[in-house]
Amino acid sequence: MTNYPVNMDLIPEVKAFFDPATWTISYIVKDPSSTSCAIIDSVMDIDYAAGRITYEHADELINYIETNGLKLEWLIETHVHADHLSAAPYIQNKLGGKIGIGKNITIVQDVFGKVFNEGTEFQRDGSQFDALFEDGDTYMIGNMQAFAMHTPGHTPACMTHVVGNAGFVGDTLFMPDGGSARADFPGGDAGILFDSIQKVLALPEETRLFMCHDYGPNGRDIEWETTVGDEKKHNIHVGEGKTKEDFVKFRTERDAQLDMPRLIIPSLQVNMRAGEIPTDKDGRPMLKVPVNGI
Repeated sequence: MTNYPVNMDLIPEVKAFFDPATWTISYIVKDPSSTSCAIIDSVMDIDYAAGRITYEHADELINYIETNGLKLEWLIETHVHADHLSAAPYIQNKLGGKIGIGKNITIVQDVFGKVFNEGTEFQRDGSQFDALFEDGDTYMIGNMQAFAMHTPGHTPACMTHVVGNAGFVGDTLFMPDGGSARADFPGGDAGILFDSIQKVLALPEETRLFMCHDYGPNGRDIEWETTVGDEKKHNIHVGEGKTKEDFVKFRTERDAQLDMPRLIIPSLQVNMRAGEIPTDKDGRPMLKVPVNGI
């Protein structure tokens, strides 16, 4: 069992929004006893070839919140995503709320600040975010108490956020037939990822788990909700009988075969800034492409 403040009697309302361009699922998590809500892992649209940013996915979230008379209190990033850009500042400007991420964002900022040759004006202290969560930290969404679990391995700053009987795992786990996330990015570690997954699987078996991504393995329809019990029994990478040694061997060999995510270069530059687009010396929005840097 877990030492975290689990409350299985609290059942938040969860609305999922799938973004087919990046295979990402964003969530609006509502307190059943009030109009308060949080957004988990929003998406900003980008046509990278054209250098064009738009906000269709974010506007869908905004429209849902406004139409239903909800109050946005938090914009949670489960980690610094490498496959999509966060729309958190855009949504915050429209609806308010605080942007939160794990405190190890500072490690990610330091690593990729060097990769992208950022100057001293780029702060590497996490100050772009409104809240930096440590393992076990709690926060409120209306009358709901949520807590953050540090679940590194995919990245150093990965956090699983648990709200009542619902856990939002980021890229730590996929659906049982999808397995787990890669662990070969700078700061990633397959052994640490295995240990983090065990923390998630120590939650009560009936805990609902919500994925950040799904790719429809073997042609099935896109899915994003499972349970701790189903993951423990059926996850193809960490299910019953899988040892840490087995996992590390498989994950290391598998990661060596994977291509870099299509949007990793713009995503990292934007997401380590809490969703803000970097600018050049004249204040124009501008992205860099480090050659042979990642």
